[in-house]
Amino acid sequence: MDHGNQQQQQTQQMPGPFQAFAGPQGPYPGQHPTLARIDELQREVAALGPQVCSFSGLQSDRDYKRLERELTRLQMEVDQVETEGRMELQQARKRVAGEVEGLLRYLEGNATHPSRLAIEELSREAQRLLLAGVVAPFRQGQAQDTSESGEELVEAVQDVAMRLAQVKTGGSVPLRKARYRALTRVCAVQEVLEGRVRMHTLALPLSEETHEAVQRINQVMVQVSGARCQLVALLMGLSGRDSCAHLARVLTELLVELDALDVSSNSAVRNYRKQVVEEINGLLKHIDLEGEGDDTYRYDLAQNDSIREIETIRGRVSVLRIEVLRQGVAGQGAELQSLLTRLDQVDTGRNPCIREARRRAVLEIQAVITYLDLHEALGRRNPGSDEPLPHAAVWRVLASLSDLQAQVLGFDGKRADKSYMMLEELLTKQLLALDAVDPQGDPGTKAARKQAVKYAQNILNYLDMKTDEWEY
Repeated sequence: MDHGNQQQQQTQQMPGPFQAFAGPQGPYPGQHPTLARIDELQREVAALGPQVCSFSGLQSDRDYKRLERELTRLQMEVDQVETEGRMELQQARKRVAGEVEGLLRYLEGNATHPSRLAIEELSREAQRLLLAGVVAPFRQGQAQDTSESGEELVEAVQDVAMRLAQVKTGGSVPLRKARYRALTRVCAVQEVLEGRVRMHTLALPLSEETHEAVQRINQVMVQVSGARCQLVALLMGLSGRDSCAHLARVLTELLVELDALDVSSNSAVRNYRKQVVEEINGLLKHIDLEGEGDDTYRYDLAQNDSIREIETIRGRVSVLRIEVLRQGVAGQGAELQSLLTRLDQVDTGRNPCIREARRRAVLEIQAVITYLDLHEALGRRNPGSDEPLPHAAVWRVLASLSDLQAQVLGFDGKRADKSYMMLEELLTKQLLALDAVDPQGDPGTKAARKQAVKYAQNILNYLDMKTDEWEY
């Protein structure tokens, strides 16, 4: 029997990171009791690690307090391990203590990160808007908002969603999950509110004289209206008594009841019931959002199919841009236009982050197209001897802007770079030069100067967009 192989297998099977001290080949005839205790503590730390790394809440959350309590306990137990003055035992204990300390810092750092606090403040802003505009009036039995005030609320919620989409996460998984959870709920509420506004414009409900089933459908519509307000409260954490499960059961029962109504003899009533069913299904799809942030394919937009399509298009635009700058000639206009068409077909799924990504890709394409157009216009230019001097001055500025835009298209730096500040200064000087042009009453010069000013401002905006460090 090969006792050496048997001992080696026992050592390899020993769990934990301290295998060097675990078996008979170590400095002790068996696993040292201190190492066994340290290995046990390390396994507890390893079990808590994924929970800490995925936690996306605040210090006031129950899970935060639980994780902090568990890590603090482990920290104290590791400190109490007796090392007998042995260097190898001290190093093993120090290694585990470092892991615990690192997890505690990571947990606190994410929960108190400025971006996490910004996400929370925006969520509270949305809560305040919806409490005043939807939940409180509903609880007080007040009439529904008019269409105009409802549209104002939708716009206010949409503004919050856009600001949430602009919160920087630095690639941190907890921050990205927190932003995604908040954004998902705000976007869901926005869609619910839009449905609420839309119902004001529909010719509903029907007269009860139309069909015997209309009375019940009208009653369901009233219940759906109340359910819409309850859903808003649930999504935004403004409901202390109701639950998503209860609301889902109520809405499902309404669907069953509507399905049982015999409306086959009247197409108008069938259409009416169909619209009410669609309203209920629209609410049901938003009810269960608790697990949204845990799905990597949702909060990690880099894995989103729409983002992938946008990035594929941006990659091709980058190649075309290099070709344009290198060759200095046209020929790519048709393909650039086709890429714009592809972007129009990208499904944003009502996600502000994806909408912003698509908008930026569109601006990148348009920047190259406008550069080509101006380049061609300058090449075709053949001014006559009677051209007004102010008009010629505008064209000289346009020629300078064309050169500057070529530099902006090729710029790949940050706002702190000297080249950025130089480009910004030169573009500003061209705007001042245009401002100094006196059209002298010539409508053509006046129109040309206005277009040149817009062109210069677009270049400045594009330069800012390239350097604002936006992320998905």
